[in-house]
Amino acid sequence: MNETKRHDSAHSAPAADTRQDPVHTDPDKYRTILENDDVRVLEYHDTPGNKTSPHQHPDSVMYTLSSFKRRLHFSDGRRDVSMETGQVFWLPAQIHSGENIGDTDTRVLFVELKNSSAPPRRDTGAAPVVVP
Repeated sequence: MNETKRHDSAHSAPAADTRQDPVHTDPDKYRTILENDDVRVLEYHDTPGNKTSPHQHPDSVMYTLSSFKRRLHFSDGRRDVSMETGQVFWLPAQIHSGENIGDTDTRVLFVELKNSSAPPRRDTGAAPVVVP
């Protein structure tokens, strides 16, 4: 059985490339709230007008804790998304940056899968996909 650890971003284990780990690129917005051998759970919070640095996520599930509007920037362009509280999304592994373009805070939980072997996508097709 995997040992579960609870800790904050200051003690999180680095991803394969810490230069693109969101806990390292934007420590004021991302916080590790649980991590074990299989998953890492991140809490994300920002305010209107905030932007993130380019960062990478492995295959993940995203759960929205608030309603918000964001602009995601990929290597082939950008994509605006509007999400409601309580939605669940599948996120394929990806590299992007983002910005809060709405008038509400963004609050999200990410469940990152550590054992995924999918290479990160850099295109707008990697934007969130609603899970029915």
